[in-house]
Amino acid sequence: MTNIKDLAKMAGVSVTTVSRVLNNHPYVREDKRNAVLEAINRSNYQPNMNAVHLSTGKSFLVGVVVPYIDHPYFALLIKGMASEALENNYKLVLFQTNYLETREIEALQMLKQKQIDALIICSRKCSWGIIEAYMTYGPIILCEDTRGKRVSSTFVDHYKSFMIALEYLYQKGHRQIGYCIGRKSGTNSRQRELAFKDFVENYHLPYEPAYIFEHYTHFEDGEQIIERIQQMSNPPSALLVTSDEVAAGIVTCAQNRNISIPGDLALIGFNNQPIAKMMNITTIEIPLVDIGRKLFLQGINISKEATYQEIPVTLIERESV
Repeated sequence: MTNIKDLAKMAGVSVTTVSRVLNNHPYVREDKRNAVLEAINRSNYQPNMNAVHLSTGKSFLVGVVVPYIDHPYFALLIKGMASEALENNYKLVLFQTNYLETREIEALQMLKQKQIDALIICSRKCSWGIIEAYMTYGPIILCEDTRGKRVSSTFVDHYKSFMIALEYLYQKGHRQIGYCIGRKSGTNSRQRELAFKDFVENYHLPYEPAYIFEHYTHFEDGEQIIERIQQMSNPPSALLVTSDEVAAGIVTCAQNRNISIPGDLALIGFNNQPIAKMMNITTIEIPLVDIGRKLFLQGINISKEATYQEIPVTLIERESV
């Protein structure tokens, strides 16, 4: 296999000159540059990318941690990141964790070992203590509110977004309101829970733990939610559903069981995915593709100071409320 020394011998120049040509250094005489390029063509030379990365200090790879690659929420975030990666000559390395801490740590270890230039964590399982232990090894970007921390983030204020939706339902006359989430342990979910508790307290409404539906993330989960509601003697009249996909599953199951939406059960989804528009579901629009773009750009930003970008949300009114 041809190496730099072989190219230098073929072109009649020094190894330093070959290195400069390979790295597009401007200060190389034209005749020497042409001689090196001709040697490259004749030998079909292919650069050792590991060596190039060592010389530049960059891998031009950015890691992206998601719990599920096939979930529409995370797919749209990845779409935005992939677009910016293409624009900036980077590639993405995807880590699907299924919310297993060990897999998240594997991604953090790749950052420590300089196999990736930055790590974007779209939904976190690891504690702050673990994240902070890896901060010195490279940029870690989170898709949650990290204000007050030394970690950059692009995020939606889920306390505010939940309050917007709850206030809207209250103005529509609903007093028995519940909500549906994928998991209760995440930072965003804790903000939603706090908003819900503050809301019922502010309006002197009873707090009903049975109105909180956990561990529902996919379309087919809508049937289980409807079944639970039908078994209640005093069911909620409205639900906030933190995934349009789950909300669509609820609507589909309700139609099959002659449950009126919104007559018997009003719904507000989240993210404004295409399925929400197709099924006339009122939703909180979260610009996921744009968030993905911003997360990626924070990852490759050489600034050592943490930056925080809060993304505003919009209520999209449709027929489900």
